[in-house]
Amino acid sequence: MPDTAHEDLLTGFTAPQPYTTETVADAPRAAGVHVVLDGGVVIYVGRTRRGLRQRLQQHLTGNRESSVLHDQVGQLLDTPGNTTSAADIAGWLGRCEVRWQETDNPEGTKEALVLALKPRFNRQVPKPRHPTDA
Repeated sequence: MPDTAHEDLLTGFTAPQPYTTETVADAPRAAGVHVVLDGGVVIYVGRTRRGLRQRLQQHLTGNRESSVLHDQVGQLLDTPGNTTSAADIAGWLGRCEVRWQETDNPEGTKEALVLALKPRFNRQVPKPRHPTDA
């Protein structure tokens, strides 16, 4: 079930699209933030200072060393004695949706989204900053 409570946080992002190589080919080569959704729920927030297209492609068809998301999905799908293939990871991600937003502040945007959404595949959730932490 989609999480509409956080839809306002994704204002300015593209509409949800299937996470496929065809969709990724249309992503910009600009800095930005991307979110991966499963059943309308944000499961991962990522950012890049270089190019959204390249980073989205890495997650989809890369390897466990180059992509936290690829690694996390692989760990989810692994079974005792069997390491999930890159093709199977890409297939699982292909059932998800992706959205992105170009921004000059990908780090800050990602941090705010991870704090608010607590996606299951983000390894570390930053601690909220308090006004007295200045």
